[in-house]
Amino acid sequence: MPELVLELNGRTWTLDPSRTYTLGRDPQGDLAIDDARVSWRHATISWGGRGWVIEDHGSTNGTYVRGQRIQQMEIGPGSAVHLGNATDGPRLSLTGAAAQQAPAQQAPQQQGGPGWAHQQHQQPHNQQPQRQDWQQPPYQGQPQPQAQHKAQVQHQAQHQPQAPQQGHIPPQQHGQVPHQRGAGAPSAYGDRSPTTFHQFSLGHVMRIGRALENELVVSDLQVSRLHAEFTATPDGRFEIRDLGSHNGTYVNGQPIAKSGTVLLGPNDIVGVGHSTFRLVGDRLEEFVDTGEVSFSARHLTVTVDGGKQILKDVSFGVPEKSLIAVIGPSGSGKSTLLKALTGYRPADQGDVLYDNRNLYKQFAELRQRIGLVPQDDILHKELTVKKALKYAAKLRFPGDTAEAEREARIGEVLGELKLDIHKDKKITSLSGGQRKRVSVALELLTKPSLIFLDEPTSGLDPGMDRDVMQLLRGLADDGRTVLVVTHSVAELASCDKLLVMAPGGSVAYFGPPEEALNFFGYSTWADVFSAFENYRDYDWAGRWRGSQHYQMYAADIDAVAAQSVAMPTAQQMRPPKPQSWGSQLWTLIRRYVSVIASDKGFMGLMVVLPAVLGVVSVVIPAKFGLGPPEAPARFNGAAGTILLILTVGMCFTGAANSVRELIKERVIYERERATGLSRSAYLMSKVITLGVITAFQGVIICGIGFAPRALPAEGLILPPAVEMCLVVIALGFTSMMFGLVISSLVKTAEKTMPLLVMFAIVQVVFTGILFQVYDSPGLEQFAWLMPSRWAIAGAGTTLNLSTLMAPWDQDNPTNLDPLWEHAASQWVIDISVLLLIGVVCGIAVSRLLRRHEPEVMRN
Repeated sequence: MPELVLELNGRTWTLDPSRTYTLGRDPQGDLAIDDARVSWRHATISWGGRGWVIEDHGSTNGTYVRGQRIQQMEIGPGSAVHLGNATDGPRLSLTGAAAQQAPAQQAPQQQGGPGWAHQQHQQPHNQQPQRQDWQQPPYQGQPQPQAQHKAQVQHQAQHQPQAPQQGHIPPQQHGQVPHQRGAGAPSAYGDRSPTTFHQFSLGHVMRIGRALENELVVSDLQVSRLHAEFTATPDGRFEIRDLGSHNGTYVNGQPIAKSGTVLLGPNDIVGVGHSTFRLVGDRLEEFVDTGEVSFSARHLTVTVDGGKQILKDVSFGVPEKSLIAVIGPSGSGKSTLLKALTGYRPADQGDVLYDNRNLYKQFAELRQRIGLVPQDDILHKELTVKKALKYAAKLRFPGDTAEAEREARIGEVLGELKLDIHKDKKITSLSGGQRKRVSVALELLTKPSLIFLDEPTSGLDPGMDRDVMQLLRGLADDGRTVLVVTHSVAELASCDKLLVMAPGGSVAYFGPPEEALNFFGYSTWADVFSAFENYRDYDWAGRWRGSQHYQMYAADIDAVAAQSVAMPTAQQMRPPKPQSWGSQLWTLIRRYVSVIASDKGFMGLMVVLPAVLGVVSVVIPAKFGLGPPEAPARFNGAAGTILLILTVGMCFTGAANSVRELIKERVIYERERATGLSRSAYLMSKVITLGVITAFQGVIICGIGFAPRALPAEGLILPPAVEMCLVVIALGFTSMMFGLVISSLVKTAEKTMPLLVMFAIVQVVFTGILFQVYDSPGLEQFAWLMPSRWAIAGAGTTLNLSTLMAPWDQDNPTNLDPLWEHAASQWVIDISVLLLIGVVCGIAVSRLLRRHEPEVMRN
C-alpha cells in the first residue's frame, strides 16, 4: 500500500493508507481549507484496496479532476484535484513519497481524534480561552471563577504554537466560520460554480417546469409542470415569462405577475422553486439549492411601542450543515429573535442573510426554503400520521401535483424520520417525541434548507429530549441548517454552536457549547441563569464583545455594517398561494370533515345536544298563562315560553359548535398562513362545515319541539313549520358566527366557556318574551344586536304571537311589538337582519384573524 504525498498551498503531507482523511472548511477535519467555495465537509481521501480514492460528499460547488465534476474516482501520483471550482479552486497535487526531494512530515496515526490537525495543535474549541480583564459582576452566593483556573488558562495561551508546523493545517479563524459566499458580491451565488449550464441562441425559447416535455426539467415539487420560459429576443435581449405557475416566478427575489413577462438585465437572478438562474452572455447558469447554505444575522434590533428595545444589536453567523441552539432566561428575546430570523416579524433594524440573500427583501421566494416547527404541534391530532401529511402536502404543493408524486414524497419523509411504522396511527396515540417528529416531517415535505424549531423538547422527558436532539443533529448532517430555541441544556453538546441571550435581548455568548460554561466562569447552567436573574442590569453584551471568544467567533460578522436595503411592499413580501382559492377551500373542508368524523364523542354530542333541548321544550305544559280562548288548543299562551326555550337552545348549540374551533387551531393557522394559505378560504371552510352541522341540529330541535304542537293552518310564504324551522336554522348560523368571534378573540381555550355562557344568558334577556323591549329608548336599539331578538320576531310573525300572548300594555292592547307583525314582509325583514348579523360577524372574524398571522401576511 504505497503512501501518497499531498501538496496544497506550498505545504505537503504524507497520507497513511490505514485511515481516511476529511477535506473541507470544518476546522475539526483533517485538511481544513479556508475557502468559501469549499463545503464544510467537502470530500474524503482513503485507500480503496487497489488505489487511493477521493469521494465527494454532496458538496455544493463540486470536486473536479481534469475539468470534470466527479463523485468518486481513483487518484494517484500525478493527479490534480480542484475543490469548489474546476479552474481556480484550491488545487490538491498528488505525488509518490519517493518523488519528494525533502521528506514530507508523516501524518500521525489517528487515535480516536478527528484528525492530525486536531492532535498536533488543539483547536480553539478545546482550549480554555484567555480571559480579558473585564469587570465581573459581584456573583454573591454564586461559584466564583477560580484564580488558579485563570492562571492555567493564561499559561496555556502563552504556550500555544505561534506558527503552524510543516504538515499542520492551520485552524480556520472562527470569526470567519459563517463564510457568507460572496459577501460583497452584488448578487447571490456570485462565487459559486453553477450546477449546470444551458446554451441560448437568438429566438430560442427554453421552457422550465416539472414535466418531462420541458426543455429544462426541474425535479422539484415546488415547481409547476409548466412553470416559466426564457426567450432570447431578436434584439439580443432575454426575457422570462411566467406560465401561470402556482408558487410563482421571481426576479431578484420579487414575484412577477402570473403569466407576466419581465426583461432581464445582466445581473438579474431568476428564482424557480429551489433553483436559481442567471444569464451570463448567451449562457443560462443554474444553481440548485441543495440545502448547504450559510445563514447570518447582522445587527438585528426590534423596538416596540414606547421605544423599548426587546432585541438589541444581535449578530451571529453559521455555516452550512450546522445545528445551532439558542438558550436564555425568560425575557431575553428568544421568541422575538425567532420571529425576526424567520421573517414572521422583520426586525426594525438589521439584516437576515440566507446564503448572502436578504431574507426580508426576498421573503416571498425564500420563505418556501425555510421550515418552522412551533412549540405546539402543527397537526390535527385526531388524524393518522399519513392523513395529516397528505392534507399538508395537498395545501403546500402546486395544484398540478399528481397524487402519486405527493404520496412518493410523503413516503420519503416518513422513511427518513423512521415514522413509516407509525403512519397509520392516530397522532394522539403517539408519544411526545414521535409527535414532534411528525411536526418536523410536515415541514420536510417541501425540502427546506433552513429549519427553525421553537422549544421542541418542552414537556418531554430526558430520554425523548435526547432523541429529538439526535434527530436534529441528523437533519443537520444530512445537509440542512437547523436552529433550535430551547430551555433544555442537557444535550447542548450535540450542537455545533450555542447562542446565549442575555436579559433585555442582547447576545451574552456565541460559540462552541463546550466552551460556554468556562466563558461565564461557572460549573452549571443553573448558576449562569441565576446570575442573569440576579444581575439583569449588568452589561452582558459588553462583556461578550470585550472577550477573546467574540474575536474568534463573531467579530467578522459584527464588523459588517447592516446593508441599506429598501424593503419591498407588503404585497411583494406576501407569498403566492400554491393552490387556487377553490382548491384550498375543498381541501380544507375535506380535512375538517375528517377531523370531526374521527372524533366519535363530538359527533354524538352534536346529535344529543339539540335532541335534549328539543325534548325540554316538549315538557312545558300545553296551557298556562293568558291567551285568547280562540288560540289553538295546544299552542296558546305558552307559545312565547316554548319559542324562548327553542331559540335560546339553538343559540347555545350554534355557538358551542364553533367557540373552540379557531383557538385550538391557532398555531396550525399561523404556520399554514405563512406558506400561502388563504384566510378567506380557511374561514369559509369553517363556516360551510359548521353551517351544515348547525342546520342539521336546527332540524332536530324543530322536529322534536314542533311535532306535538298545533300550528297555524297556513304560513305567510311557506308552510308554518318550514318558516319557523328556517328562522331557527338562521339563528343557529348567526350564533355559530358569534362563536367564531369569541374563538378569535380569546388567547386560551379555557376562556371560551365563560363567554359562551354569558352569550346564552344575554340572549334570554333580550328576546322580547320576558318583558317589553320595544318602545324603550336605548334598550330597544341594543336588543337589535341580539340574534335571539330577531329569531323570536321571525317565528312570532309566523305564529301571530301578538295574539297568543297577553299585551304588555293592558290599557292599550293595540300597542304591539312591531317586529312581530303578522305579515310576509316583516318575516323577510326579520330573517334577513338575522343573517346580516351573521355576515357582519364573519367580517369581524376575518379582521380578528389578522392578529394571529405573520406580519408579512397581514393585509
